[in-house]
Amino acid sequence: MPSAAPFSGFCRDCLKEMAAAARRCVACGSPRLLSHAELYNLTLAHIDCDAFYASIEKRDNPELADKPVIIGGGKRGVVSTACYIARIHGVRSAMPMFKALEACPQAVVVKPNMEKYSRVGREIRTMMLELTPLVQPLSIDEAFLDLNGTERLHHDPPARTLARFARRVEQEVGITVSVGLSYCKFLAKVASDLQKPRGFSVIGQAEAVDFLKERPVTLIWGVGKAFAATLERDGIRTIGQLQTMEEADLMRRYGSMGQRLYRLSRGQDERVVETDGEAKSVSSETTFNDDLSRPEELIPHLRHLSEQVALRLRKSELAGQTVVLKLKTADFKLRTRNRRLESPTRLADRIFRVGLQLLEKEADGTIYRLIGIGVSDLTDPDLADPPDLVDPLATRRAAAEEAINKLRDKFGKSTVETGYTFGQRRRDQ
Repeated sequence: MPSAAPFSGFCRDCLKEMAAAARRCVACGSPRLLSHAELYNLTLAHIDCDAFYASIEKRDNPELADKPVIIGGGKRGVVSTACYIARIHGVRSAMPMFKALEACPQAVVVKPNMEKYSRVGREIRTMMLELTPLVQPLSIDEAFLDLNGTERLHHDPPARTLARFARRVEQEVGITVSVGLSYCKFLAKVASDLQKPRGFSVIGQAEAVDFLKERPVTLIWGVGKAFAATLERDGIRTIGQLQTMEEADLMRRYGSMGQRLYRLSRGQDERVVETDGEAKSVSSETTFNDDLSRPEELIPHLRHLSEQVALRLRKSELAGQTVVLKLKTADFKLRTRNRRLESPTRLADRIFRVGLQLLEKEADGTIYRLIGIGVSDLTDPDLADPPDLVDPLATRRAAAEEAINKLRDKFGKSTVETGYTFGQRRRDQ
């Protein structure tokens, strides 16, 4: 690790070196000062964009700047994200849209534009890679970074490099990020959530156990509502309670999860930043405006989503070998079905036909509110879609799809429609 710098903190706005006791920057007057005893010895960061989708929409439409904004679709859809103004009113991600509008009726609802969000995400990812090659994306808008050994390259400790990065994103991209800096991934991610938006929080090794002591067990990665209820029944509500328990006892009670509880409750996390975790699947889904059950109603959506997945695979230069169908019933129960292919694919036709076979078994009169299709086991496209000797028509369909793709690339997505999706694409827009 780099040695401690001779100064104890700095201004996050102008990067002026400051004494720890200062309340405002002597150079620019900003109160956004950063000081910590381990500030210049920590190298592992988690960067999270603030209300990513909503921030981009506000950037592109200044009239939305002071308004509550919800990104989502349709009266039966769910909230993808909400700006911080909307969150004050109780709007949360994954909340059904009708509940969000009950909580914040004055909100402006904007339909997601994933192509735009992906473009901005790639721009920020490129800027991250200029800091360090050790970048592990978790999603389109967040990533872990390991800046160990970069001090000589950037002529600054990682903390100042990260502050400069956050300022650059704000100035050049037009949105804000929050930074968590620590000695391990678990606490770096926890830190990035502490002072959103435009946050920069530090959790050092010396304070980790005390910091965690009063926090709820749900702060630990992997402890969701169901497992939290199990711990609650056992009288365990806080991380501090876990800190008093033996590892063997926790493992006897909760198996491998017990070991995770023991270690993370003490701030022990040896996971490293992995650079090969870019994407595990490519998928697309839609929530219906009205519940659907009949195959003839579900199939056009399945075809349209298969085309979206194929388009994303082509743009990402990927192929997938396992097709995954996702369905959500009217009572919010999730069904997933998958089938592994003999060879990888990036064709909408293959994705759709396998998805159709999976759907036929589920279209039994059950009422659904959502359908999705995707591929996993991603690989490069070199071995994708070899000639089909069993189904000669498959080669002709592949050639037709390629011709359609070229027309759509040149004249727009709605230039050519299949019989399955004719009219459906316009209804979804």
